[in-house]
Amino acid sequence: MADISHTTDGPSPLSAEGYGTSLLPDFDREFLSEEHLQSFATALSAPDPSPSTGDPRSPSPSTSARTSFDSSRTKLGGGASTSSLFITAQNDWAPVNSKKLKRKGERKGRKDKEKRKPQRSRDETREGYLYTLLKWPLLAIVGGWVIGLGASYLLTRLYIWTYEHFIAWRGKRKRLRSKLHRTTNYGDWVEAAKELDTFLGNDKWKTDSEYAYYDSKTVKRVLDQIKKCRRKIEEENRNGVRNPAVVINGSGHGSRSVEDLKALVEACVKNNFVGVENSRLYSQTYFGTKTLVQEFVDEVEKGIRLLADTKQIDGQEKRELFKRMHTNFGRTALCLSGGASFAYYHFGVAKALLDANLLPDVITGTSGGALVAALVATRTDDELKALLVPALAARITACEDSFTTWIPRWWKTGARFDSVEWARKSSWFTRGSMTFREAYERTGRILNVSCVPADPHSPTILTNYLTSPDCVIWSAVLASAAVPGILNPVVLMMKTRSGTLVPYSFGHKWKDGSLRTDIPLKALNLHFNVNFSIVSQVNPHINLFFFSSRGSVGQPVTHRKGRGWRGGFIGSAVEQYLKLDLNKWLKVLRHLELLPRPLGQDWSEIWLQQFSGTITIWPRSIVSDFWRILSDPTPSQLGRMLHVGQQSAFPKLLFLANRMKVERVIERGRRETRESVRRGSIESILSEDDMRSLLRGDGEGTTDGETEGETSADEMINHEGVRETVEGVGVMEMEL
Repeated sequence: MADISHTTDGPSPLSAEGYGTSLLPDFDREFLSEEHLQSFATALSAPDPSPSTGDPRSPSPSTSARTSFDSSRTKLGGGASTSSLFITAQNDWAPVNSKKLKRKGERKGRKDKEKRKPQRSRDETREGYLYTLLKWPLLAIVGGWVIGLGASYLLTRLYIWTYEHFIAWRGKRKRLRSKLHRTTNYGDWVEAAKELDTFLGNDKWKTDSEYAYYDSKTVKRVLDQIKKCRRKIEEENRNGVRNPAVVINGSGHGSRSVEDLKALVEACVKNNFVGVENSRLYSQTYFGTKTLVQEFVDEVEKGIRLLADTKQIDGQEKRELFKRMHTNFGRTALCLSGGASFAYYHFGVAKALLDANLLPDVITGTSGGALVAALVATRTDDELKALLVPALAARITACEDSFTTWIPRWWKTGARFDSVEWARKSSWFTRGSMTFREAYERTGRILNVSCVPADPHSPTILTNYLTSPDCVIWSAVLASAAVPGILNPVVLMMKTRSGTLVPYSFGHKWKDGSLRTDIPLKALNLHFNVNFSIVSQVNPHINLFFFSSRGSVGQPVTHRKGRGWRGGFIGSAVEQYLKLDLNKWLKVLRHLELLPRPLGQDWSEIWLQQFSGTITIWPRSIVSDFWRILSDPTPSQLGRMLHVGQQSAFPKLLFLANRMKVERVIERGRRETRESVRRGSIESILSEDDMRSLLRGDGEGTTDGETEGETSADEMINHEGVRETVEGVGVMEMEL
């Protein structure tokens, strides 16, 4: 159950206490050193990749003095060192070395220049007379149809909004709803939500076990069996009865009751077992779900806790049991979308999760959401409770440049903001040049930031402590926010063992992650077994299209006691048709390659990628947010955004709490079976058996007086060859 006490909430966003900057931790501290800032500026000024026109190993004369690094300062994390050269390539498939430059002093004649063929910039897949003839007429026809569909969609949503606010919400129902929206902490919100549910008669729906969206019969049968086994084991423990372990094939197993409980729990601890995690189970009331579902989740948690505490299962068997349950059940991640200044609503969402003790360990952010995710992942819980207040606005100064400053900059560089200045400002949110691995070791949270390569052919990357442990977080935040025309592509930086910064990934440049992967669910599943996602979505260009015709989690339909359709069946049907038709025609434009590519960028993915998750939170923005999309918030504006972000997250917390209580007790069981493991150490990555197999594989690790099977655990842990191998490969923690 989520923490609904008032003691963890910290200052309310609407209270005067949250406006004092003196209470903010490290408010006046500047974390980023000038040396690191200069290293970043030097990397940005390096020559662009141009293998067809010059030697990529040699910097241009104008920047050679600034781009040379001492080889002793550029050692990589794995012990290898790089030279004082920038290695560049046009894309991942182009060779690093093309033609050798002619010796210095040799001059090319005019004949050679005239004979040199100009580089083709036309996309060869667009050749053909019919394509050239029909491209613009087709684009005009489809574009006009899309505009018409968009206008119709706006009118439909306006009709539904009018219906809900002037017909459905009236009388006492409206007063109770207003009371719900005025609450500033989760405890008060729960009380107001229960009062509203009682008035609407939703309590009866909770007690009725039957529902079409989950298998109630299976849930009831499994629940009764788990209760029976658990009570029998507890009775045996109280009476001091200890059934002898049954030896099967030489391995010790617990009593029959323990074995039955283990089989039952392992069978039902799966992602969305028989539909118990279906969002519709939480969409019919403002707070709560089916009584049977709540009892089932609570009983599964008790069963797992009992298996973790019992001594009738040996350590090895228990370790394997919790490893299997972790794999089957998966992990939860918080995903913060991009959205320029709309991203500050994420602060309120993070505060609501933190206050309820439901903040997941895996956090990902893109563009503006990356800045919020970096703050959350680099601070402890106590620091966050003091930071997530309106006074934080004094540190948000990314857009403070005046009109007379950024217009000339945009005219000269093609970007409104300066990359080096943004590095200085964003470094406070990341505690200076902290790397992804250092953030994980400090807080235990796994930060992920989506970055897109500047060339259109290379795949996107998800930077984290596994894929890029030594990458500096503020450089990834800048890369993820580098929208063409707003911020030029930047170089990712990495920290060496000596503490200096050098370019990461050969100095390639990166840009806004929202262009391709705003919500990187596939990569999160690959790296961290994430199959349950909480998406805080604030992108202004798609926020309008989030519409739940049958209600969403904690927000049922406003009329007919939550059993109908929003705006009536006709209104919801028209909304669905228009939205799906819009999506279809946008895909036609993309697949026929009819869209222009301003700034050399394919912009179709900003509409057609996945923007939602298992739980999707969309804070209610207001019209003035669009005018301030590239401006800094005042303390009062940030206070409102914190309040709205909290309010949008409160309805989802019970659903998340039921998920997290099972996930955390599984994680606790995994930790307790490996108590001596330090976070981030080699032991947390490889087990003793894995290290022993590595040592046996190459014949090393044994002394003259030892056999291969007698190598001690301490010697394996301190074996330098194994340690360097593991650190270099960067295998996934806790998955082996």
